[in-house]
Amino acid sequence: MRSKVAGIVFISGSLYYMLAEAISATFFKASLYNTYIFHTISELGIPDANSPLFWLMNSAFIIIGLTLLFGNFYKFKDYIIKNKPIFYILTVITSLGVIIVGLIHGGNPLTSGHHTLGAIMAILGGNILLMLISRSMDEFGKYQKTTLILGLIGFIAFWIMAFNMESIYMPVFERLSVYTMIVWSFLTGIYVVSHNI
Repeated sequence: MRSKVAGIVFISGSLYYMLAEAISATFFKASLYNTYIFHTISELGIPDANSPLFWLMNSAFIIIGLTLLFGNFYKFKDYIIKNKPIFYILTVITSLGVIIVGLIHGGNPLTSGHHTLGAIMAILGGNILLMLISRSMDEFGKYQKTTLILGLIGFIAFWIMAFNMESIYMPVFERLSVYTMIVWSFLTGIYVVSHNI
């Protein structure tokens, strides 16, 4: 029962995030293509005329943060054999980071520092968490290898983004570094439901 609940939460949280971003992007004051390529995810959460559905995007940040926090502590922790203290710490850092991003939007000089800190906690912490998870379970099968690959892709994309902040394609690397965790959440929901322990 716990596996099914956790699985549903992981899957629902990831689907909500992707749907909320797609809807927010659709109503953003730019073409859908330009929004995804040239505008960051954070821009969708800024309450201004460009993003009329900013509240929807921010709700997605908060929900995916709560999804990770609940799913990992409620059930997924049972699959972690090694490095449990670090697993718990990184889960909290990542979850709080995403929630901060949802509560404190960018674009405001007074709060942009907190927003940036939350983003670093979420993206860097999250992808390190994926790499840790892949090597902390009782086997290294298809799921663990996929988790490791996702973590590596997100980790590399984060650093490319960090050193190319002025590039017009920076939002692409931002999305690559974020989507790895969303995909992982969806796959983990399926994994937890099908591997009931």
